[in-house]
Amino acid sequence: MKPHFRFLHLAMILFVLAALTIPIAVKVSGQAASQGLTFVIDAGHGGEDGGAVAADGTKESELNLSIALRLDALMGLCGRPAVLTRASETLDYPASAGTIRERKRFDQERRAALINGTERSVFVSIHQNEYSGTAPRGGQVLYNQFSGSGEFAKFVQMQLSAVCGDHRKAAPISEDIYLMREANCPAILVECGFLSNPEELTRLKAEDYQIKLAIALAAGCLGYERELESIYGKG
Repeated sequence: MKPHFRFLHLAMILFVLAALTIPIAVKVSGQAASQGLTFVIDAGHGGEDGGAVAADGTKESELNLSIALRLDALMGLCGRPAVLTRASETLDYPASAGTIRERKRFDQERRAALINGTERSVFVSIHQNEYSGTAPRGGQVLYNQFSGSGEFAKFVQMQLSAVCGDHRKAAPISEDIYLMREANCPAILVECGFLSNPEELTRLKAEDYQIKLAIALAAGCLGYERELESIYGKG
C-alpha cells in the first residue's frame, strides 16, 4: 500500500481517537522497548530557553510542549513506541552548569545522547517560527542529511500543509542546528506556524488546532513507517 493511501486510513483512525478525550501521557526515557522504530519526540527549547516569544508574551517552548505531548499521546494510542526529550517546562541542570549558555549546552547534549542512544530512532523536533513582519504564515518541515530524511520530510509536509492550508515545501536544514546535525538517524524539524502572525498565533494557542497538528504529524510518522523501517533493515 502506497504511503498516501495508508495516510488516509490512518488519518480516519486518528481523527476518531482525537474526538475522544486524549490523555496526555508523559514519559521520558533513554530507551523504549521495541523491535521496530522508536520515535523521539522533541519539544523544542524549554527550561531557561523559551525560544521565540509572541507579541502577547506566549513562549514558543510552551506551544512546542503542548503539541509534543499530544503527538506522544496519539502515538501511544496507536501502539507505537515513543520517548520525549522533555515532559515539562522545567528542566534539571547540574550544579556545574553555572551560566545560561552552559545550561543550554548541557540540555542540548543530553537530548543528542537520548536520540543517538535510542535504537532504530526517528527524531521529530517541534518548533514555532517567527519573522520581523506579520504576513508570513504556515508550517514547514526541515530535514537533516541522514538517508531517507528528505523523503520523510516531504511526506510529513503533505499532511502538515493539509492542516495549515499553505503550500510550503520541505527543505534541508542548516548544519548550524545542533540536534539536527548530531542526530544519527532520520530527523525532521517541524515549524508548526508563525508566532509573529496574529491570526496564526490564535490558532496555535487553541487546543483543537494543536490536536489537528498532532494528528497530521502522527499520520505522517505512521504513514511513512514502512519506508523508515527499510532504512534500518529487518535486524
